[in-house]
Amino acid sequence: MRTGVVYSGMVVFAVLIMYYLFSIQFINDKQWRTMADSLSTRVFEVEPVRGNIFDCNGNLLATSLPIYDVRIDAQCAAFRDDELFENSIDSLAYGLAKMFGDKGALSYKQTILKIRKEGNRYFLFKRKISYRQMRKLLTLPIFRLGKYKGGLLITERNKREKPFEMLASRTIGFNQQEGAERKRVGLEGYFDTYLGGKSGKQSMQRIAGGTWIPIDDQLVVEAKQGSDLITTIDINLQDVAEHALLNTLIENDADYGSAILMEVETGEVKAIANLTRESTGVYAEKYNYAVGESVEPGSTFKLISMMALLEDGFVKPSDEVDAENGEVRFCNSPMKDSHAGNGLITMQYAFEHSSNVAFAKQMTKYYSKNPELIYEHYKALGLTEKLNLQLNGVGVPYVKGPDSKSWSCTSLPWMAIGYELRLTPLQLLTVYNAIANNGKMVKPLLVKRIEQDGKAVKIYQTKVMNTAVCKPEVAKQLRSMMEGVVLRGTAHELKSDFYSYAGKTGTAVVANNRRGYLAGGKSYRASFAGYFPAENPKFSCFVVISRPRKENYYAAKVALPVFKEIADKVYANALNLHRELKFSQPAFSKDLPLVVQGEKEDVKTILDQIKLSSHFHNDSISENETEWVTASSQDNSLALQPVILESSTMPDVRGMGARDAVYLLESKGVKVQITGYGRVKKQSVLPGQTLRNINFIQLQLG
Repeated sequence: MRTGVVYSGMVVFAVLIMYYLFSIQFINDKQWRTMADSLSTRVFEVEPVRGNIFDCNGNLLATSLPIYDVRIDAQCAAFRDDELFENSIDSLAYGLAKMFGDKGALSYKQTILKIRKEGNRYFLFKRKISYRQMRKLLTLPIFRLGKYKGGLLITERNKREKPFEMLASRTIGFNQQEGAERKRVGLEGYFDTYLGGKSGKQSMQRIAGGTWIPIDDQLVVEAKQGSDLITTIDINLQDVAEHALLNTLIENDADYGSAILMEVETGEVKAIANLTRESTGVYAEKYNYAVGESVEPGSTFKLISMMALLEDGFVKPSDEVDAENGEVRFCNSPMKDSHAGNGLITMQYAFEHSSNVAFAKQMTKYYSKNPELIYEHYKALGLTEKLNLQLNGVGVPYVKGPDSKSWSCTSLPWMAIGYELRLTPLQLLTVYNAIANNGKMVKPLLVKRIEQDGKAVKIYQTKVMNTAVCKPEVAKQLRSMMEGVVLRGTAHELKSDFYSYAGKTGTAVVANNRRGYLAGGKSYRASFAGYFPAENPKFSCFVVISRPRKENYYAAKVALPVFKEIADKVYANALNLHRELKFSQPAFSKDLPLVVQGEKEDVKTILDQIKLSSHFHNDSISENETEWVTASSQDNSLALQPVILESSTMPDVRGMGARDAVYLLESKGVKVQITGYGRVKKQSVLPGQTLRNINFIQLQLG
């Protein structure tokens, strides 16, 4: 009986188990399958391809390149097929060693054997391989059998690259994860919403070991690629600005520097270079000083002081002021001139030679009883608020008013010469650009439009911030005074013989944090703000060099050469900026043909063909010593004269035929572009300039 009861109980228990198994498998199968799927599958976001960033000419400044992670499924058919695996493993290991070159074939063979032994279904084999390497992997033994049979699992990701590396790197910026926060810098950060696109969705399944792998037959939402940015930056001009700045920083062993080139009429920023000293002779784009750092501008601020004095009718450029002996005191605080002279000087002279005393005295004289008036000028110029730019991290200016707690009896005179206030370089350049633009102030522009699949999504037009920052006659007077700085004043040593430019130098003493201006010895910040050509401004430019360690720390010796080099190269490659060239015709007789300079043998061949008498005429050079000649009439024959060509300077090819001119220039390593027909009438680079930094010239035929 007892045995029967126990047996019966076991049978009933077994029946119940079978019932529940049947119920789970067939009656409630959907419920349990859903629950299982929720525990072993998950939907992950798929990173979209980020949009590109282009310069104004279509050159890539930033793009996303595909990189690949490679995993191996050791339970695929090829790894389980002993014969196939043994016949292919040596060739596979050899191919991997040859492709990657990081270890030998034997080492790769041992690695693959270990993967096979452990039976790992998602073993991470390689990270961040290139597209070329990925395509090569697909041709190797075993792997070429495909994803399911060969066990090669490839996951694509995107890596952000800047083809021009350091050029405008900080302005282009980045958008990357750092710890728990995402750091957004430059255009990459500001336009992240457009560049980033929309994420897709991919179903993934968790396998043994907690590894997630894609499920091909599950729902996948395609990612949407990001939009492209078309910037105002010209990478060629950026290269010019970056290298001009770099050379000066190295030469003067300075801490950092910045250079900005802007188009006067539109406000488009064509170049913006920022270099920071990392070690002796090594500089990198680490911080955007042009946009993010507010500093005391020094004497470049005198343009604003002069504008206020002229606009309010207090002074004229010809008015005189007593500079005394080059030193004056305000509330027992001394102020000195570096090189402006003593006694009575005109305001024109004071501006050209940067007299601190003259400007401090005039500003104190006319604004001390009504300081709100000068503060209204600062507000009208937008100096009391930060620029609304297409960038994050724009520096906040500090221009105090009479109601400020730090206002004192020294504030007005020291602010007149660019101290006790702080501005970003780009903000100050915006004011200079307005004067060059006949008083119209435009907002600096970095991005012109946003495109999706080649079609414009958003267009950014030039925005006028102030239609007239001063009266037209005041703008004209200020331009004349800035031209005087270059012709007669602090910048006269670097005036150009080929084009005119105007601007203002500034050499400021740098305060050592809270310890003052003299703590630990004086440090300086040299700057130059200006525009060119002076008579018809097309570009404005600002250069600042901080803490040069060499003895020549004045702006005319440190910052101005950078401006001049940028302006020289822009001018050399822009025919529309050139003045009309005047040509002198070779002397010739009405009975003899005109012979312009050309290759000697060609000239002689032609003259022989038309049976015209000629002879070589030069006492100091023999005929065999020259390859190029010109000719002049002499009695009834032509006298051939040698053309002396300096190897390191630009030759004069005006009057030559196109073939001779191209041959001569290209033999000197200069690329030539020709327009028109006939002989060379104009050349974009004037004769006599050094060829060291010239690699392109335009010739106009006529």
